[in-house]
Amino acid sequence: MSESGARPRILFATDLSRSAERAEAYACTLAASWGATLTVMSVLEFPPGLDPEYPVNRMYLTELMKQATQGLVELKERTVARGAVVQTRIATGIPSEEVLAAAGAEGTDLIVVGTLGKTGVEHVLLGSTAERIIRTAPCPVLAVRMERSRTEQDGGRQPPVEIGRLLVPIDFSDCSLDAVEYAVIVAQRAKASLTLLHVLEPVSYGLDFSFPHPDKRERQREAIKSRLEGLVSSLASAQVKAGYLLRGGLPNDSILEAARTGSADMIVMGTHGRRGLSHAFYGSVAESVLRKSHCPVLTVRSPKFHPDHRRVLTAQPIFQ
Repeated sequence: MSESGARPRILFATDLSRSAERAEAYACTLAASWGATLTVMSVLEFPPGLDPEYPVNRMYLTELMKQATQGLVELKERTVARGAVVQTRIATGIPSEEVLAAAGAEGTDLIVVGTLGKTGVEHVLLGSTAERIIRTAPCPVLAVRMERSRTEQDGGRQPPVEIGRLLVPIDFSDCSLDAVEYAVIVAQRAKASLTLLHVLEPVSYGLDFSFPHPDKRERQREAIKSRLEGLVSSLASAQVKAGYLLRGGLPNDSILEAARTGSADMIVMGTHGRRGLSHAFYGSVAESVLRKSHCPVLTVRSPKFHPDHRRVLTAQPIFQ
């Protein structure tokens, strides 16, 4: 988190569409509960290489600026009413680059971004923008998906934000342990419970085309179970209500199913804890979960902890 004595900083990147209002609600809820300063940022998308002074381009940017300014005024009124300390920012350029630049300049502790924006090309651009931000952000990123049809059916009314149940996938890598450590902070501030999830990936052939002996597989399972129980005990000492799940299958599918059946309010996961078959054939588990999850996904690539933060978990070697 931020330096001692300073408010945490949350950056909410928005295209000001109705679909982004769900992400807005999460940004405001977190800012209020964390006592954080919230910066709301909108980027006027303008490809590099084009002349902004060319008459048509100037008219285009002027209209975008007018819409963004009005949208931010209205949004600021809503966020202040929710108890957040808010400032606004408008930039021109490539959205992902401008958001990352602002996060670096402001020393942002958390970025909040929506994964569904406007329609057509703008929808595609926003989706890829979120993924670009997550890959290189200097801090954790909360990606919030919003279903347009739900907004329309409810007449624009947003359901209340709940952060009561966190699901944290863990493979015992350093980045997944960092994600658990960050989830502890979120859970403590939101008074939420936390469930650790470890996925035993499908059995694969050895180099001699033989399967692992069943006894070895069972010993591995028991060792992992023991480690999960130890982590749960550590979390309990930090006053965090926690449990664990041990599932089989492909990590991305198992994570999404556990989130659905456990009614998770948020998935918290590291972005580089990949190994085995899933890494080789399915790419980034975090990106797959991000694209398909209906609950918010908080990705922890570069956690920022307060200088006075005392780690709940001690570093452990990756299970072999």
